This record gives sequence, C-alpha cells and structure tokens, in this order.
Amino acid sequence: MATTLTQSHQLHTQHPQKHNHYSFRDFFQFNGADGSVTDWNGSRNVFTSEDFIIGLLEGLEEEVGEASAAIMYSIGLEWGKQDSLFFQEWFEREFNMSARQANLMFLLETWWWPFTSQGWGRWEVDMSDRKQGFMFINVFDSAVARTLGDVGKPVCHIYAGLFAGFFTEMVRKQLSCIEIQCYSMGENYCKFLLGGKERIDAAAFWMNEGATARDIEKRLRSGSGVL
Repeated sequence: MATTLTQSHQLHTQHPQKHNHYSFRDFFQFNGADGSVTDWNGSRNVFTSEDFIIGLLEGLEEEVGEASAAIMYSIGLEWGKQDSLFFQEWFEREFNMSARQANLMFLLETWWWPFTSQGWGRWEVDMSDRKQGFMFINVFDSAVARTLGDVGKPVCHIYAGLFAGFFTEMVRKQLSCIEIQCYSMGENYCKFLLGGKERIDAAAFWMNEGATARDIEKRLRSGSGVL
C-alpha cells in the first residue's frame, strides 16, 4: 500500500519520459539506508502480509462489530480523495497535460496501473451507463477478498471507498460506491457500483432483499426503484 510522498525514484529521475515502468523491478525502489520503499511516482510504500490484512479486519470486527465495514469504507474514501490529488500532480508532470485534457479511459488506466503493481489487482471499468449517472467497476484478484477467501459476504469496503473518493474528486461531484458482487461470496471477481447516493442506497436495499449483481444491473438500467 502507498503512503505519503517521499524521495524521488532514481530510475524515474534518469528516464522521466519512460512510461512502461510497471514491472516490479522498475516500479519499486528499495532504499536500504533508511529501510523504505519508494514507487515510481515518489510515494512511499509499505509491504504487508496476508496475516496483516486478516488481523486488521478481524480486529476491527472485534472492536466495533458490523460498523467495521463503514470504517474501512471511510478509510478508502479519504485515501481515494487524497490519491486523486496526488495522481493529478504526477500525471501532469509525466505527460505534460492536465488530467482533464486526457482521454478518459487512458486517464483511468494510468491511475489504476500503479495499484496493480502494488498488488491490489486488475480492474475493468464499464462506462456504458455513465450518461445515466452510474458505472460498474470489476476488480480481479482483490487483495482483501483473496486473503479472506469465501466468507459469504462482500468484504472489499476499502475498495468501494477508494473508488468513491477518487471519482468524487475527479468529477467534483459527490459520489458513493458499493460492492455488489465479491470473490468472497464465491464469485470469480468483485463488482462495484459507483453513482449518486440514491442509487447506492437502492442497490444496498436490493442486496439486503437477496438481489444478485445481475438483478441490480437490470433494475438500474430499467430505472426501477430509483427516484
């Protein structure tokens, strides 16, 4: 996981226009003198084990019960907002253009590639419903779901918060996100719904009533139950 801005990556300094830098060896710089790890964009990283993820989530559940999901979402939300600002800075520095001038899909893939390098999994963005005010994001090999295994419920709340925070800052409009399908529910990948609060609330209600991700997609696309 990435933390705060730190010293420059030496390879990046030598090759500032190099864009195919997402191999493990190129993306990370290991600084033996101070025991830190810097990524290509100058952010300090921390490597954690699966035991850390399990301990964090189980510890939260033990302390606050079901509210642990909301806490993880809030952590992701703040992380996404801060990372959006950080991303816009390094994107402009590396590509000599503002994020708002870039092709949208290129912009989003450029944002997520570092997360893939850091071990957060691959993603797939479905923007076919963007004009209707919502979109779906698929995550393959989620670090959280992969670690917890099949527990029968959505567990990637930090991802949902991350997406909500990032896109809220990027489009300058308050957005929310919910995981409607999870690897930890026995599915092949995780699916998230991003949109306004009314749609996310509707999806949460439908899920509580037993709706599947496919059911939710159909209802949203038909306008069912959303004001």
